[in-house]
Amino acid sequence: MVVVSVTVTDNHGKYVNGIRPSDFKVYEDDIPQKIATFAEGNHAPLQVLENGSTRAMRAAGTPEGGNGMPPNGVVDLRQDSTGTNVFVLFDTSNYMYRGFVYASDAIADFIRGLDRADSIAVYTYSRNLNRAVPLARDRNRAISGLRKSVAGDDSALYNCLLLTLRDAAKVPGRKVVIVFSNGPDNASMVAPDDVRAVAEDEGIPIYVISTSEVNNDPISSTIFRRISTNTGGKSYFAKTWQKQVEAFESIREDLGNSYTVTYYPQPNPNEGFRRIRIDLTQDAMRKFKIRARPGYRPQRGF
Repeated sequence: MVVVSVTVTDNHGKYVNGIRPSDFKVYEDDIPQKIATFAEGNHAPLQVLENGSTRAMRAAGTPEGGNGMPPNGVVDLRQDSTGTNVFVLFDTSNYMYRGFVYASDAIADFIRGLDRADSIAVYTYSRNLNRAVPLARDRNRAISGLRKSVAGDDSALYNCLLLTLRDAAKVPGRKVVIVFSNGPDNASMVAPDDVRAVAEDEGIPIYVISTSEVNNDPISSTIFRRISTNTGGKSYFAKTWQKQVEAFESIREDLGNSYTVTYYPQPNPNEGFRRIRIDLTQDAMRKFKIRARPGYRPQRGF
């Protein structure tokens, strides 16, 4: 199953809600796809039937059928709840000595404001990854674990982001990774593009909030923009505490106003990067702007 997070905005940048599954057309390498499930915001996913109607999901451990859908038209997301699985990756390297408390406050406010259905995991990183709080819906526990973090040591952002993505990929349902960074990476062994490729393939949007000046660190700024854009997320450059709060508010709005579309790929000989295109069928919607990940690489044995 391929999972695609989609946001739709009008000419004024406002989110467009209430779009139906039948209004979306999904293409993979220009091959039309059949939408399997559809969800708006944090609502439970609905199964999309052959006639374009929807019905509530029911679990089933059935394998995929040969027509791009599982047998009996039943889709198994291996989830029995709604909401988004949010992984926050907080920079606690020595770059964070200044503004550490303000950053922690902004993240805590973000956690408090998440939808009740959302689950939250708090990871911190410097040279190594610290899984401070495992994924759960307990907001108090998440904030308590966040408050125990301290700044120090070098920054291995890409190493730790890769490990975070691997953890997120094991979780069923919708998930995102939010990176809060205050500086360049000076200790990783993996390349940024390798991390981006993993996020693309897993369908996990990455949101990056950087507190460093864009002009002072153009290399990191370019990498942050590329990673977020190519995974369907966003990047923010928020030097002040107020801008950091605004960035988190923007992410929270994004999560609550996006659509999640899934499909089982139709036969496709391309074993390399497969491009995903999302179109809106209604003429009145053609002017809307769509943001989604550009594609993925099929796993072995796909």
